[in-house]
This record gives sequence, C-alpha cells and structure tokens, in this order.
Amino acid sequence: MSDAYMRITGVHDCPLYRVGDEIFRSGKGLRSPQHKPVCLILASDIMEMIMRYGEVERGRKYAFDCSGCTGSVHLEYRQMRPAAKGKKRIGQDATAIVAMLSQFPLFESLDEESIIELVSFLKLKRFERGEAIIKKGESGENLFIIVSGRVEVVGEGDMTMAYLGKGEIFGEMSLLSGDAVGATIRVVEPARVLYLNGDDFRRVLASLPSLQMYLACLLARRLAQTNMMVFEEFSSGMIGKLSEMPPSGLFQMFNLNQKTGVLQLELDGGNGMVVFRDGEVIRAAYNQKKDREAFFALIQEREGRFKFMPGLPLSEDMDAPILGDFIKLLMEGVRRMDEESTCR
Repeated sequence: MSDAYMRITGVHDCPLYRVGDEIFRSGKGLRSPQHKPVCLILASDIMEMIMRYGEVERGRKYAFDCSGCTGSVHLEYRQMRPAAKGKKRIGQDATAIVAMLSQFPLFESLDEESIIELVSFLKLKRFERGEAIIKKGESGENLFIIVSGRVEVVGEGDMTMAYLGKGEIFGEMSLLSGDAVGATIRVVEPARVLYLNGDDFRRVLASLPSLQMYLACLLARRLAQTNMMVFEEFSSGMIGKLSEMPPSGLFQMFNLNQKTGVLQLELDGGNGMVVFRDGEVIRAAYNQKKDREAFFALIQEREGRFKFMPGLPLSEDMDAPILGDFIKLLMEGVRRMDEESTCR
C-alpha cells in the first residue's frame, strides 16, 4: 500500500486544525499534524474514505469534507510526494485509526500492532434510520462494531430489548455458537458500522487471547441479562428442549456461569452427557464417542431434551483435567459444523 497525504484546504470553525495542515497516511496508519491532537471524527471519515476508494491513482487527488463536530474541514487526498516518504514511522507515531479504535472496549486490551492487524480485516458501512442491520432468524455472518449512531435490539412482538451505541458490538453470539441470529438489530440514529466476516473473525480470535477473554466476559454479561431466569430453572434440574435452547447456548451458559454438574441429553442418536466443573468441560459422551469428539458431535444437535443435575457424579471428577480451553472447543465445534453443512 503506497503512502499518501491529506492537505486541509478549508476550515469552518474547526477547533483543531488550520488551512495547510497535513495528515500523512503510511500503510494503514495515520499521523496527525505535528503537535496537534488526533481528531477521532476526522480519523473515522478518513478511514471510511480509504476503505471506500482504496489506493489513489498516480497524479490524481480526491476532495472530501469531514462530518464535523462544532466545525468542519475540507481535505484533498493525494499520493505521497517522493520527498516526504522518509517520514514513514508507524511504529513510533500514534495513528489516528488506532487512537480511535483503542478507545472502544473491544480494543482496549490490544496493543497497536494487533489493532492495525485487525483493521486490515474490517469494512465500513453506513445505515440509515429504520434499516435492519441483521434480522432475527438469519444465519450469523458478521461481527459488527458501532463507530457512530445508535441501534436497538428488537425481540419478539417488535419489543425493544436494549439500545447500543458507539464502541459496542453485536453479532458475536451467533458467530461463536453457529446458531441463527437471536434478535433484530435496527437503526434508530444514522449509523456507521465496522464489520468483520465470520472466517476473519475466527482467524483473528484464534491469534488474540485477550480478545477471547473480552468476548467471554461480554457473553457472560449478556447471558446474565437475558437468560438468567431460564438458566436458574435449568440448573435446578428442570427438563428443557433443544429447540428452545440449542447445545452451544447451553454449553456457553454453564461455562460463563461457572456451574458444576452433569448435562444429560436425550437425542435421536442416543443419550449424551457433558460434565462441567466450575464451568469447564471435563467429560463428554455421545453415540460411542467420548470427550472432545462427543462434545463436537453434541454441538450439532438441534432436537431432543435435556436436564441438568448439579454436582459431580464421580469422586475422580474433582481432579480430572479439562478437555481444553472452552472458547477454543466451541470454535472448533462451530468450524466442524460449517464444514459438515458445506459438504452436504
């Protein structure tokens, strides 16, 4: 990716910049004018323009306006002049894009290099008021990050369940579980949204443990808000149907709520069992399969009944090793499920 620069050609009540200031792009990083702070609004506009138009043709320039706060600026975007290429210092200069994203909860635990790597997978899209970004029942294909604007989470009967704003994410639960989208996300204020497709999401998640931890905590909070009453019934031994709560959702709830006990499943292919200790999976069995292979097979089931019984059935379960990191187990199960559906 060649270097480029943006020169500010007009200013209207901008609190930060003046005509003639230049912003340099080096790779995927932006460097603001010397001794001036980063404007997150302008950084977002520049990122959108780069994602929309890509490389600048040699000898051409593009003019555009920032979306403004108390004021606005006009910019020209050009290929970097040869004499200025020596100023490339991504590793030392704080980039505007990194500065903007690092303020979002999803990116707080990531270093600059990891954020820049993740940015290479992101795409930006605008949505107008009333548009549905995803709809309940659709297959989950993307992780979404709200850059600006506001959306509502809509459940049964067109009831608003929650509102999400700048920096918040959605779509992660269906990507992690492989289940259909559980609620419609509708725009209530014009929004700009970054999105990451499922394959890239799984690739990034596998290489960034801190991102896994953030998503685990996020899932725990959301499940606590939306499923706690149902879960308390399950954990007391109540029988339920997989058509109402699929295995991936059940497994996540037990893991994130650190429950200990046996999840028994009655399925067309036979009886299954998953043993949890403090939320971690230590044993599994289903249809002559054991442990990890049984766990992966159970994730794919959608019909049957289940019952959770608190407590460990065997004394040796107290010290038994876990089958593996839960998030990685879940992601592997979803990957296998995707492969199965592709082959059919």
